[in-house]
Amino acid sequence: MFSLQKLLGKDDKFFDFLEDSAQQVCNNVQALIALLRQPDAAGSLADFKESRHHGKHITEDIAEHLCKTFVTPIDREDIESLSDALYKIPKMLEKFTERFILFHQPLEGQDFSRQIAILDQAAGTLLQMVKSLRQNPKIDRIKVQTDRLHELEGEADQLMLQLLCDLYTHKYEILETIILRDLYELLEKAIDRCRDAGKVVFHIVLKNS
Repeated sequence: MFSLQKLLGKDDKFFDFLEDSAQQVCNNVQALIALLRQPDAAGSLADFKESRHHGKHITEDIAEHLCKTFVTPIDREDIESLSDALYKIPKMLEKFTERFILFHQPLEGQDFSRQIAILDQAAGTLLQMVKSLRQNPKIDRIKVQTDRLHELEGEADQLMLQLLCDLYTHKYEILETIILRDLYELLEKAIDRCRDAGKVVFHIVLKNS
């Protein structure tokens, strides 16, 4: 197995950045869970914004260090691809949060817990995959985790169909139907983004195996 770490010796800053970015994805999910529980609590929204802001800085740090570094532990295009894939997840959650905050009062009592539970599992799996990059990850292990992300994405697709079926067969107000569909789709896309980032990790390990 090709050693990713040997190529750069003890300089693990890019692995640190990527792991921190993946951890921020998990932090964003947890902040979102807290916000959904207490949408009127200023602290819940502040926690989400702080986590989102930190994640954005990590992406900027990666771009800056790529410009300053000649030798990288993995191909720089792979670092860029993974950084971009990780950045898109909290970006999608930010869109959800903006809309939820705007309309949460007329949607009081709506349950997003099933989609959030899938998203939480996907974010945790992705974090494990990113953390394994600094070691000598075996392709079989990464394949299992990649398959798990695909399973979660499939569960999210099935749940989305159930949610839409419920949405269109019950007597919701038109505006409420539009808002809920938008929020459901944003959460589904966030789960899809986790799968996409996992595919980048798989590609990196496969490429260097």
